[in-house]
Parts: sequence; C-alpha cells; structure tokens
Amino acid sequence: MKLRRVLSASAATAALLPVAVAAAPASQAAPAAEIPTCYDVDTAYGEYHNNTFVGRSFGIPKSITLGTQWTTYTATLTNASAKELKSFELSAKLGSYIYNEGERDLSPYGDLQYWDTSQNAWKTLRQADGNAGGTIPGPNTLKPRESVHVQLRFRVGEDLPMNQTYDAFTYLTGTFVDRYRDTDCTAHGDAGGTFSPRKG
Repeated sequence: MKLRRVLSASAATAALLPVAVAAAPASQAAPAAEIPTCYDVDTAYGEYHNNTFVGRSFGIPKSITLGTQWTTYTATLTNASAKELKSFELSAKLGSYIYNEGERDLSPYGDLQYWDTSQNAWKTLRQADGNAGGTIPGPNTLKPRESVHVQLRFRVGEDLPMNQTYDAFTYLTGTFVDRYRDTDCTAHGDAGGTFSPRKG
C-alpha cells in the first residue's frame, strides 16, 4: 500500500491531539462489511482518486534491532477535502510486504500498541489470526481540515527468522464511507512508514 504525501504540522499540535482521539467514544459506526471499496467499484473506469487524506508520521527509523525495545512514533491523518467524513474508523497495522511465494509476513513476530490517554496506558492491537494490528477508538466523523493524531509503538521479536529480506511497515489507516457512481463504498488513507529489521 502506498503511503500518502506527508503534510508538515507543528509538534505542539501533534502533542495535543492524541488526547482528543483517545478520549473519543470507543463505539463507532464501522463501515458495513458488505459495502465494496471505491477502488473495486472503480475497476472498470480508473477514475476514482482518493485525495481526501494527507498523512504524516514521525519517529519511524530506517531500521530497528530485533528484541524487546519499543520504537514509538506519531501518525497524523488530516481531512484535506471539503466534505465531512462519515462512518470514520481508525486502525493500525504492523507487517511486511510479500513479493514472492514462500516469503513470510513479519506481523506475527511483532507487537503493536497505541497510547490510550483516557486510561494513561498502552493498549495492544492483535487480530484474531495473530497478526499485529486492529481498530483504534476514535471519532465517528472527521470535518474538513480536521486532523487526528495517534501515538503508537512497535517492536519485533528476536525469534523472527532472518532467512529472507523483510520490507516491513507500520501505519495508521483512516477509513470512511464515500459515494461514487451512485454507490456507497469505502475509501481509506494512511500515515506511517517502512523499516528493515536487523539482528542486534
């Protein structure tokens, strides 16, 4: 997945907004599973362009050492459109791109957490299949020029087999329901980065 072009923002703003995100209600109106993505609806036309989000992140290094040490970063998504986004949902993921048959995903060997300011605690994101990632509590809507900031941290265990090259990534994703060609569909934007794991 390609990362969006980043938007510069002040560190002071980035420090303030995680409070608003974590304090938002955990219950959200997530997009219904049966709603197709706007990219699927657009397959025959190639005209759907999602310029809704501008993503920015800082704190993700070019490489990390395997082990128990956490790497902390902040990810920002800004609604750059003129419309209010409905059924807005936040999620995050840690993993690696698979290019060839037989390659493994880094995700099951890693840990991903977000900072919950309402409880002053890190919360682990883990999917049912064991991969590092999941949904993050946040606002149900996002107004034009409004931003959300989330503080995250990750690590990758020393048990990761290093018999292949990993094009690893971690990112925050914002998903919303859009309307395209008279069809309700989901679109998304990302903020994050890539890194390479290495033995200590």
